[in-house]
Amino acid sequence: MLTIETRATDLQSHVAAARGGDRRAWRQLYDAHAPAVHAVLLARVDPIEADDLVQDTFMKALEHLDQLQDDGAFGPWVLTIARNLAHSHHRKRWRWTRLTRVIAFRPPPTSEAREALEAIRSLPEAYQELLLMRLVEGMTGPEIAEKMGRTPGSVRVSLHRGMKLLRAALGEADE
Repeated sequence: MLTIETRATDLQSHVAAARGGDRRAWRQLYDAHAPAVHAVLLARVDPIEADDLVQDTFMKALEHLDQLQDDGAFGPWVLTIARNLAHSHHRKRWRWTRLTRVIAFRPPPTSEAREALEAIRSLPEAYQELLLMRLVEGMTGPEIAEKMGRTPGSVRVSLHRGMKLLRAALGEADE
């Protein structure tokens, strides 16, 4: 079983290798952090736009990887890039072009999924990303803590409180 220290050392070595041009190391960073980035973006943009912004986030991260001062902080750093891109995305004016063929990476959300997403987005910001990482991306508490640079205990408490608020928002009784 890998310890948190071992994973942190692996993360630092992957970041250093990616900075040196190792594409395999970059792919491993992408695979490890893309679900968390996707959850952060889902909290802020339409689900259809989230996939493209995940790619944009990692392109920007790769472009600026030399500016990351603490290789062990890659997770929180890439999540900050995602938050900033989502914020910029809302400020841009988009010109729309009608497509003759639609290409989708994920199926459009069902009405129940859309309702749940809206309920999550109605919660205080502190819970939105955590709940999306857990419920949509299937990440565990320790995985979320690692990606966000938080302690597992603080994530566990926040998830518990967030789930309680989500149940209330969806009109479900507290268990």
